[in-house]
Formats: sequence, C-alpha cells, structure tokens
Amino acid sequence: MRPRLLRKVLLTLVLSALPWLAWAAFPSNVRLADTELALNGQGVRYRVVFKVYEMALYTAKPVTTTEQLLSLPGPKRLSFVALRELPGTDLGLAFLKGLSSNSPKDQVQKHVVSTNRLIEIFSGKPKLMPGDTFAMEFVPGKGTQFFIQDQPQGAPVGDAEFFNMVLRIWVGSSPADHQLRDRLLGKTD
Repeated sequence: MRPRLLRKVLLTLVLSALPWLAWAAFPSNVRLADTELALNGQGVRYRVVFKVYEMALYTAKPVTTTEQLLSLPGPKRLSFVALRELPGTDLGLAFLKGLSSNSPKDQVQKHVVSTNRLIEIFSGKPKLMPGDTFAMEFVPGKGTQFFIQDQPQGAPVGDAEFFNMVLRIWVGSSPADHQLRDRLLGKTD
C-alpha cells in the first residue's frame, strides 16, 4: 500500500473511533428536580460479545445493593448511549422482557399503562444509531420521564413503584447483564 493511501486509511480509522471514546464520558453529577445526583456506577450492556449500549445510574446517595437503590427516596436517573444500531421494537420488547423477568406479574399488570408507554416510546423509534442517547428519569410526585436525544417523549408516567420495576431490568434478580448490574451498583472488579 502506498504511504499516502496508508496514512489516509489510518486517519479515517482513528477519526471514526473518536466518537466511541467520547460516548463513555458520562458527567459525574446531574441536577434533577433541584437535587444533585451523583454517578453511582456505569457500565456496558453486552449481548453475547457485542456492545449494545453504555449506561449510567445517578442517585442522591451512593448505593451498593439493589435493596438500597429501591428503597432510596428521591429522584434517580438512568442515562444510555447506543453503541450499535438498535431497532426500537427490539429495545421496547427487551424492556418488557426485563420488566416481566424481575417484577411480580400482578405488579406488571398494575402498571400496564406505564409499561405500554415505555414500549410505545422505544418501539415508535425505527432505530437508534451508535451515539444516540436515551434516558429515564424519576421525580417523586411527577413520575418517570423518558428521553431520546435529550428530548422528552410525552408526559411523565407511573409512580415510584413503576420506576423501581424499570430499575430492576438492570439491577433485579434476573438482570439484563450481571456484570453491568454490579457496575451500576458501584462494584468494580
């Protein structure tokens, strides 16, 4: 390969890798409903060997167990960055499976309207592309607000019990990814 062509190929590879490096930089603090939330933990969701998304959990106080997280009052936030193309329908169905796997059936039935809204929001988006962001925020008295690309998706839904069901997708007894659960709860290798 000619030196000029080789330089061009290497430069293209380096520049295309830069966005991947930037995605992992979640802020250490976020402000939600007049409450300062700190990054409790972050990690990558893997499916087999493929990176699916990176996510971060923000809480008002550090937590290291699911029980501490679910009993912690006040606002909480989950932030995500897609690391590959994610069809919206697949994402919505994965969230439904996670809810069903980690919450009692009667509780899932009780929150069917909020659950359907969660599925509609993500299934309504044909696909998320690498670098796209989405988030889920809970504010007491208001409910759970979903965001795609920092844009609110409709009005908030549900209550604290519903948001705890959402949290259990990643930190429940049958989490989407066990290593990710540990990282979100601030446990490192």
